[in-house]
Amino acid sequence: MNRKKWVVSPCDRELAADIAENCGIEPFAALLLCSRGLTDEFEVESFLFDTELIDPFTLPDMEIACERVHKAVDSGERITVFGDYDADGVTSTALMYSFLSSRGAVVDYYIPDRADEGYGMNNRAIDSLKERGTGLIVTVDNGISAIDEIEYAKSLGIDVVVTDHHKVGEVLPDAVAVVDPHREDSVCEFSEWAGVGVAFKFICAFDNDFGYDLLEEYGDLVALGTVADIVSLRSENRIIVRSGLAFINAGLHDGTLRTGMKALIEACDNSGAINSTGLAFRLSPRINAAGRLGSAERALKLLLSEDEEEARLIAEEISQLNSQRQSTEGAITEEAIKIIENNDDIKYRKVIVVSGDGWHQGVIGIVASRVAEKYGKPCIVISENDNVSRGSGRSIEGFSLYDALSYCSGTLVQYGGHVLAAGLSIDKDKIPEFRDKINEYAETLEPIVGVLHIDCKLNPAGIDVDMVSSLQILEPYGAENPQPLFGLYGMYVSGIQSVGNGKHTRLSLKKNGISLSAIMFSVAPEALPYVTGDKVDAAVKLSENEYMGKTQVSVQVKDIRLSGYDEDKIIASERLYEDFCKGKEDFTPFMGKIIVDRAFCGDVYRYIKNNGGWRYSSEFLCYRLGLSEERLADCNIALDVLSELGIIILKEGKYILPSENIKVSLENSSVFRRACKCRNEQ
Repeated sequence: MNRKKWVVSPCDRELAADIAENCGIEPFAALLLCSRGLTDEFEVESFLFDTELIDPFTLPDMEIACERVHKAVDSGERITVFGDYDADGVTSTALMYSFLSSRGAVVDYYIPDRADEGYGMNNRAIDSLKERGTGLIVTVDNGISAIDEIEYAKSLGIDVVVTDHHKVGEVLPDAVAVVDPHREDSVCEFSEWAGVGVAFKFICAFDNDFGYDLLEEYGDLVALGTVADIVSLRSENRIIVRSGLAFINAGLHDGTLRTGMKALIEACDNSGAINSTGLAFRLSPRINAAGRLGSAERALKLLLSEDEEEARLIAEEISQLNSQRQSTEGAITEEAIKIIENNDDIKYRKVIVVSGDGWHQGVIGIVASRVAEKYGKPCIVISENDNVSRGSGRSIEGFSLYDALSYCSGTLVQYGGHVLAAGLSIDKDKIPEFRDKINEYAETLEPIVGVLHIDCKLNPAGIDVDMVSSLQILEPYGAENPQPLFGLYGMYVSGIQSVGNGKHTRLSLKKNGISLSAIMFSVAPEALPYVTGDKVDAAVKLSENEYMGKTQVSVQVKDIRLSGYDEDKIIASERLYEDFCKGKEDFTPFMGKIIVDRAFCGDVYRYIKNNGGWRYSSEFLCYRLGLSEERLADCNIALDVLSELGIIILKEGKYILPSENIKVSLENSSVFRRACKCRNEQ
């Protein structure tokens, strides 16, 4: 079930008006802030205008960490910065290495290979560092879960200072210092930094400075890593990213931006100022692509490069890797969905666990995100390997992947991560047991439904450039401060047009005589189930677009639904269908709720036949048949009956009729027989 429940945030308009007046901001911006829970003037001013950075010494073990690194720098002891292969890890490594180099340290770096070594420290890497002569390892964006590895390093005479931002397990590693804001004994007022944010706090403490000068020097790296890791853009993260973006754009203008960052931006064919969206969707995917399909050290070398030609070539190289990543990701996503659709024991579980032999470990996290979005469920994608298989998971709001993996720890070799994203390693033969165990955990929780948060409803007559311009004060956007999403309710579809060589769709929407044009990216017109005259609700994002010297409002549709259909009833009916598909022999829960008979199956068949097939969701089939929301489960079951008997065929996402008429009794369908029991035993 990929149906999301639309929730419009409540807002006190009188309070918003007072905040606008007292804080000196535009009324519409104040309205948005109120809808996001910022209802106190102090909170609003702090969110919008605060520039005060947090004392780095409030993080645990910070003083001990600085003393140990100072000792290494002063004595000429070799320091190795041990990083990670994602954008957060690469920017963290670049930051720590550059800083320590500038302070006279004998320093190098090590980033493990994603495919050969996996995430975090490992004994083979530690052995190689011992051979290099490393006396001190400083981790960035990893280390908190490396209990055994740090013990091994200690046995070889190598000290370790951990700087990390991941959740802390039951025990801390026996390192010289463990700087992690999630430690239970932390007194720091903020804990949501990315790995690069914790590394930044360390260099601030090392210089005994709150960090304003250092932010000017390293703000581009900290901003990129912070946005890439999808951590909360509240409190200090907002200050860091806002400042970093300012330094990036100023550096582009006056030529002072670091060489590698400038080359990366130019490789994106970027025009105009860089904002948080540019960091998230243009720059960070390229940094990530290097670690996913190639070597993360190439991306690191780009960020450290001071040679323009070298930087240009590396930027082009990782841009090509990003294109390759997109192709690989698409192929694996298609294969994963095919496996899910052909296996009810995977598809209808509360948590989808899907695995495949030799899937590229560099993209399974993105595949998990695509699958979670499609089915509206937490998803874990595992690349099977004869030795240790590796998996990556993505979740939906309300389901903590980290807690779920903790519950399943007995089936795993290793795991770690956050609430909405996590990684794991597992023996191949344990995957079925893990699938059962994580779903056992999910069954203990209340049913989870994906939520689409609407900031407020809009009257299309009120949309203009001034309104959109007033929202710029809310930038930068990111986690916990997303780009505003608005609801246009009760709009009529008055036109559907193909754009971008058929890749995108332009919709004409109309209400009360007001028309507007909206774009749906990556959705072809033939993939839309709507026709002219349909009444819809649209969830949209608004932005300014300059064309031929004129600034206009651009409307982007992020989600669209039929207007008037009861979401709660749709979701309940979808859940009823999923329960039916689990094959339980107790039909009591379905009595009076599932009403599928010969006549109903005939109605569904005739509609599909008369329309030359059906390629859209069962929800739209239900609507086109003129049925209430409660009959959605019946429509799904009827489709299953007809498909099981070969009366209709699902091919490439579309139900079609076979070349020859099929004459067969409905009673030959096991699905139909089960549905009949739901009626006959009333």
